[in-house]
Amino acid sequence: MIGRLLRRCALGLLTLAGVSVLAFLLLFAVPRDPAAAMCPKNCDTARLERIREEWGLSEPVPVQYLSFASRLFTGEDGCAAPCLGRSYVTGEQVSAMLARALPVTASVVLPAAVLWVTSGVLLGTVAAARPRSAADRLIGALSLAGLALPLYLVGAVLLLILVYGTAALPQPGWTAPSDDPAQWASGLLLPWVTLGAMLAPGYTRLARAQVGDALGTDFVRTAEAKGLTGRAVVGRHALRASAGPLATLAALDVGAALGGTVITEITFGLNGLGRTVIEAVRTDDLPVVLGAVLLGAVFVIGANTIVDGLQAVIDPRLRR
Repeated sequence: MIGRLLRRCALGLLTLAGVSVLAFLLLFAVPRDPAAAMCPKNCDTARLERIREEWGLSEPVPVQYLSFASRLFTGEDGCAAPCLGRSYVTGEQVSAMLARALPVTASVVLPAAVLWVTSGVLLGTVAAARPRSAADRLIGALSLAGLALPLYLVGAVLLLILVYGTAALPQPGWTAPSDDPAQWASGLLLPWVTLGAMLAPGYTRLARAQVGDALGTDFVRTAEAKGLTGRAVVGRHALRASAGPLATLAALDVGAALGGTVITEITFGLNGLGRTVIEAVRTDDLPVVLGAVLLGAVFVIGANTIVDGLQAVIDPRLRR
């Protein structure tokens, strides 16, 4: 199992290097001049050239990439490695900007992930344990409706009803949990509920299918023949046999969401990674975009590596 994890870590590092090269080339393929983005209005040619020289933009693209990659390990201008350079717009270190936005995104995603995974798997398991029952049909209809509704619409409607209409919930916002845990939770309650409600239906349908299939297998029938209760058969055998696909989906969703929940952050006015990236794209702030892409790739690759380890624990066949 350790060898399998080491191979996955090595593959993850190679993938990360490939993502960095691809993202760098794609950003420089955009027909926009970063120097023009940094130059104020009525900027003359001489000023543009000085900016290009100062920021190394006049160098060939491979040289610029090598300079960027070397800073990831050596650091530069006082920032600790990995150093992602400085924003073209604000001049601030990209690593500092991402470090400021990451707690906001993590505060939204991680509690919401607990909500969407647990509720989705629970409802899917209940539906699978009672096939073709009223509960199964109701859960199926609700999950299908949840998949059909767009996140931005649900978020906006809940915001209008629960915050501006009835004042049942406070205005969404982020407070450092170390400063005021109660205000942190109350300010993020609506984003958690919205994100959880929109992502849970996918887990409901997957759990319904996986647990339903597992309940029809020989080892489950053997467990039933031994006299185990229905709850024990579902919990100990059918649900455990379905854990691999569910864990893989959860890891992919959480890893991708940690890279930035753009719609959620914009809908509720949260300054997380997603909103930072959108602003960077709008202003042609290439170092910030590239840093966010790399951070998102780290989350996705890291989540997949963790899932590989968990699957080896769940399924003994993968330990060979």
